[in-house]
Parts: sequence; structure tokens; C-alpha cells
Amino acid sequence: MTDVRMRHGRSALGLSFFVQGVSFALLVTRIPAIQDRYGISDGLLPLFLAAVPVLAGVGSVATEKVVARVRPGLVLRWAQPLVLLALLGVGAGDAVWQLAVALGAFGLSVGALDASMNMLGVSLQRSYGRSIMLGFHAAFSLGGIAGASLAWAGAHWHLSLLVSYLPVVVVLLPAALVGSRWYVDAGEEEGAEGAEGADGERAAGDRTPVAFRVLLPLCLVMCFAYIGDSTVSNWSAKYLQDVLGSSEELATVPYNAYMVTTLLGRAVGDLGVRRFGSVVVVRSGSVLAGAGFAVVAVAPGAWVGILGFTLLGLGLCVLVPQTFAAAGRLFPGASDAAVARLNVFNYVGFLVGSPLVGALGEAWNYRGAMLVPMVMVLVTLVYARSFAAEEDRYGGGHERPRTVDVG
Repeated sequence: MTDVRMRHGRSALGLSFFVQGVSFALLVTRIPAIQDRYGISDGLLPLFLAAVPVLAGVGSVATEKVVARVRPGLVLRWAQPLVLLALLGVGAGDAVWQLAVALGAFGLSVGALDASMNMLGVSLQRSYGRSIMLGFHAAFSLGGIAGASLAWAGAHWHLSLLVSYLPVVVVLLPAALVGSRWYVDAGEEEGAEGAEGADGERAAGDRTPVAFRVLLPLCLVMCFAYIGDSTVSNWSAKYLQDVLGSSEELATVPYNAYMVTTLLGRAVGDLGVRRFGSVVVVRSGSVLAGAGFAVVAVAPGAWVGILGFTLLGLGLCVLVPQTFAAAGRLFPGASDAAVARLNVFNYVGFLVGSPLVGALGEAWNYRGAMLVPMVMVLVTLVYARSFAAEEDRYGGGHERPRTVDVG
């Protein structure tokens, strides 16, 4: 496999992560507008919102079965347009049943998309022989910032959902389809997961079984990381305004600060992995995230609270990409299956995080509620050794021999 092809594959996959970040942000940041458009009650809204991650989990599990026969790149090539079209469907409908169909399609296709994207990311990292996974997730964060900015513009100018979504889909859908021509699967060069035909089908080969007992620590880390992430996205504004007494305008700052520091942390995170190894990076991220929650919990005022959420972005940002990478190292002969199963716990954490903090806040207080995700992310320290693989610690004298050297 040529260096040029590897670089093209890396760029194409980075574009896919970016497009996914944009589309996901456009959906979640316009939830109030979606509720108003379809006349959904506050009691019914949580059912619609919960259905998306549940169906995404189903899509991720189904993807594990599909990639046993076809390349993950083929799944990604068609899942991404489906996500964008489903997003457009959310903006174009006018009846609740149409919203239900669109959200169902979005959930199923986003599960397949998340799983196949990370499968390709893990396989490309293995082919490169050095850490590049955090860079892909940095592209997702950049897309999330862009999508949230577009959503803000739509809300500010009182644009309908369809008018907000249509130009984005018109631009990103063909870009994603064109970029998909350059997706690269590691199986094409290594043959580790069976030979592939010209039509994209995979021949069955010997595969290392994915032992759930071995994968479980990574599943817990993934779940805890997303509980922390959903705590920030769902409760940071309310916490700053109701608990720390900030203005409504200032209450929007913590999530923006969190997103920016997430992007910055992921942009430089691969350098840290190459220099110090995955275990050190994961431990450092866990400590930073724990410190961030602690600062938020004891903050005397809004600006200290914002500092805490900023630390959270720097700490949490490394955990998810490194968890996917660790699954690929633990099961090199069955990395696709490991990533698909691990990806389900992304949605478990998303489902659990927001109601958990809300229930604790109502029953106890919101300062105390912030200590629960703090403890969860610190538990990652116990499982940090699961991220170790001596032959795969990139850079700084730990680098394994490479089969290909690319930029």
C-alpha cells in the first residue's frame, strides 16, 4: 500500500469525522426548535431523545455482523449519507410520526456510522504504526463546533429547521460521497481479517474471539467518559445559572469552553501518546477530568466554575479515542468486532449521564451530583493498564517496527 493512498485514506476519514460532528451538533442543539415544530410535550420529549441512542446501539451491534462480510469502509460510505438525509427529514416533516421515522433512521445509521468510522480509524492507526486516533476525534470536535455555530445562526435569524439543514446537507453529502472513494481498510494490506473481493465482500477467516471479560474495563471507561461528557452538555448551563448565580448569557460559556479545549486537547494528544505512551495520557486525562469536576463542585462563583469545565474538556477529550485504540490493540485479529461492541457503551453513557445527574441534583443537590461523574472518571485510573501494549507504544523509544512509513 502506497504512502499516498494512506494519506488520502487518513484525510478522507478525517472528513467523515468532521461531517459527523456537524450533523450531530445540528440535531442536538436544535432540540427546542424540533420540539416546537412538532408540538411535542415535555413529558414525551425524553422518549424521543432516548430512542436515538438506543437505536444507535442497535445499529452498532448490527454493524459488527455486517462487517464480517463487507469492508467497514463500505458501511461508512452509505451510513453517512443516510445520517445526513435523516437529519434533513427531521427538518422537513410536519407530523410526529414523520419525526419518529426520521429520528429512528438517524439513530440506526449513526450507530453504523460511529462504529465503522472508528473501525477504520483503528485499522489506519495500526497501519501507520503510530498514534493518529486522537486527530480523527479532533476533526469530530471541530465539526461539532461548526455545527453548533450554524445552529446558533439558525436560531438567531429565526430560520426554519429545513432552511437551516438543507444547505448543510447539500454541501456535505456529496463531499462525504466523494471522500469515501479514498477510505482505506487495514485488511487490504495485512490480510488479517480475510481476503476481500472486488465487490467489497470479505471472505470468512480465522478471527480472534472477543472475550467480553477482557473488553469490559474498556467498556466501563467508555461509559464513564460519556457520562462525564453528557453531564457537561446537559447540565453546565443550568449549573452555572442556578447554582453559581451567573447570567443567562454567561451560562452559555462553559460548554463552548469545554468544546474548544476538547478540540485543542485532541489536536495535540497524538503527540503525547507517541512521546509518553497511552497509559500516561489516559491517567493524566482522568486526573484532569476528576480535578475539573471537583473544581465545579466547590466553585464559589461562575468564573471558577467555567475553569472547572475547561479542565474537564482537556481531561475527558483523550479517553474515548484511546479506548477505541486500546480495543484494537487488545484484539488485533478482531478489532472490528471489538470496536462495534465497545461503541455500544458510548450510547449507554449518553443515556445514563443526564438523568443520573438530574435525579441526584433534585434528590440531593447539584454540587454533590457533580461528585458522582468525578468518581466515575477517576475509576479509569484503576483500568489504565488495559491501555498498555508494549509493542504499540508510539514514539519516544517505544515505537514498534512499521510496515509502512507515511506522513
